[in-house]
Amino acid sequence: MLTNRPKTKILVDSGDPNETLRIKSLLGFVDGQTTNPSLIAKNPEIQQLIASGDTLSAEEEKNEYRKIVQSISPLVGDAGVSIEVFADLDTTAEEMLAQGQEMFSWIPNAYIKYPCTREGLRAAQMSVQERIRVNMTLCFSQEQAAAVYAATEGSKEPVYVSPFVGRLDDRGEDGMDLVRNIKKMYERSDGHVHVLAASIRTVDHLLCSFVLSAELATVPTTVLDEWAATGFPIPDQDFRYKGVDASGKLLKAIPYKELDLNLPWQSFDLAHELTTKGIQKFVADYQSTLSRSA
Repeated sequence: MLTNRPKTKILVDSGDPNETLRIKSLLGFVDGQTTNPSLIAKNPEIQQLIASGDTLSAEEEKNEYRKIVQSISPLVGDAGVSIEVFADLDTTAEEMLAQGQEMFSWIPNAYIKYPCTREGLRAAQMSVQERIRVNMTLCFSQEQAAAVYAATEGSKEPVYVSPFVGRLDDRGEDGMDLVRNIKKMYERSDGHVHVLAASIRTVDHLLCSFVLSAELATVPTTVLDEWAATGFPIPDQDFRYKGVDASGKLLKAIPYKELDLNLPWQSFDLAHELTTKGIQKFVADYQSTLSRSA
């Protein structure tokens, strides 16, 4: 059990309540949990349905998602459960908002996940006006994070932005640099947006998140198990993170940009190839559970 608890809140990146319980027993706590269509598709009960040749209608899929997050909700702390809307590249902000409004009613500690796209930011802007807590996901650039700040300014609730570290690493860029750059950019902000380090792949990613003072980190159970197996190390002033790929080659640094957070959110460049690919992957995983008539 973890005795030296980090300031960074730890969320479980999973769609399985049984894993939440196991990690809670392992750590002694779980601050929150993040879910998405891919993780829900991997839920053991959903997988059993698919293995038996069964599939779900869109309504049944939504009901299964609701039951899963309602099981997770009482197991986690004040970082809540992030629930992702089902959105493809053509989904409008109004359609996302309608889903977000319903999903927010499922549990008392919900955060609604919208993608870092123009329509996702429009949905977030409308959501915060209704005091719906949001988590802006699939963030791959400092400009996207600046837009999240500007679009949700005035929010009465914490807003999360989720930079995806591992997926940037996958293409040779140092994903932890993005977390570092966003935190630096937000130093001059009002603090309403919290940085949630996501797509964590290694214990070093997790430890670097602590060093960078990310407010939150969402971590797969395999990495949390590895952290536990090594005695829950907490980095000290001598910790040095070295971003390398699988071959040991140094990852390319992501330079810091001077951005004005007071600009309208629409003025920032939101386009990023990995955001598009991430949405397409979530859509494919979601559709894999649906019946052809859905």
